[in-house]
Amino acid sequence: MLDIADELNRWVDRGLDFAVATVVAVSGSAPRQPGAALAVDSEGTAIGSVSGGCVEGAVYELCREALEDGRTRLERFGYSDAEAFAVGLTCGGVIDILVTPLRSGDRAERNVPATALTAAAAGEAAALARIVSGPAELVGRALLVRPDGRRQGGFGAHPELDRTVAGEALAHLDAGRTATLEIGEEGSRCGAPLTLLIESSVPAPRMIVFGAIDFASALVRTGKFLGYHVTVCDARPVFTTAARFPDADEIVVEWPHHYLERTNVDGRTVLCVLTHDPRFDVPLLHLALRLPVAYVGAMGSRRTHLDRNERLRMAGSTEMELARLRSPIGLDLGARTPEEVALSIAAEIVADRRGGSGVSLAGSHTPIHHDVETLAQRRSRTAEWRAYC
Repeated sequence: MLDIADELNRWVDRGLDFAVATVVAVSGSAPRQPGAALAVDSEGTAIGSVSGGCVEGAVYELCREALEDGRTRLERFGYSDAEAFAVGLTCGGVIDILVTPLRSGDRAERNVPATALTAAAAGEAAALARIVSGPAELVGRALLVRPDGRRQGGFGAHPELDRTVAGEALAHLDAGRTATLEIGEEGSRCGAPLTLLIESSVPAPRMIVFGAIDFASALVRTGKFLGYHVTVCDARPVFTTAARFPDADEIVVEWPHHYLERTNVDGRTVLCVLTHDPRFDVPLLHLALRLPVAYVGAMGSRRTHLDRNERLRMAGSTEMELARLRSPIGLDLGARTPEEVALSIAAEIVADRRGGSGVSLAGSHTPIHHDVETLAQRRSRTAEWRAYC
């Protein structure tokens, strides 16, 4: 739901009634991940997507029904070959969809999601936890958690449930992750099993591009396309200008390692070093490889890479730190132009983030999606918890 927060927040401001269908679980090949949403307002306007087109019509009707009766429902869609025109995913996967009505007259049910939408639209960090399955009286209830631990809403079940879910929500928020959670209604392994969806709204992850060269300009555009907040940093003011990098969110004229020492990075930050000059690279990479960032890549030939590694060893970098360095940067696409090189780098960043192999999907047997827990795995864990209790 939070992935379409900008438009939904405008609907909240206008006082419109609407229903939101959110992907809460996927199994097999499916086009959208948990958290993807489609919403329908009281005027019949639809925004967002849950399947890339396969089941949008059926989900649209479910939203209209939810607006009529005010009832939250959980529906499953999968492929059916028994009937050629059956509603389902043509890709063969299975998705669970939570449909939640948010009507202006239902203040108690609307307030917490509405606050979450306002926070997400403003670029503020917040996590929204909603009960997807469990006792009927709990399904759809929500808890909003802020980075400082403040809460709004709750589930009204066992007193430990809110506290436990708030802790899990903070962990998801810290990682910028949206996922489902299985837990007992008493806030532990015991009690009736509950499934919750925890959606994280976090500021855009950072991409810092070091080196104000032509390849950097193309990478900035690609980084923006992928949703990063992009900074360009170089010590040479004649090259590091807004005119050369109009798509960058921030232009910094400073020695790269000095800037990296003072700026904020986290576990989602990617660092792309395109300078391939030892004066810049060695002090910068020596620091970068010790930071808890998602990705560190450096441009250069294989000879440059070997020479750079020796210089880094002399500077005190360990073999474990050097193993984090993606150099030469990017995947082997045969790239030559700045745009092609930017695509190569972006592809490596995505593969690194999602656990992809980087090989061609055609003719291979690798999973198309790597970071999604299957419904079978979730059901298995639920069975384990029941046995434990």
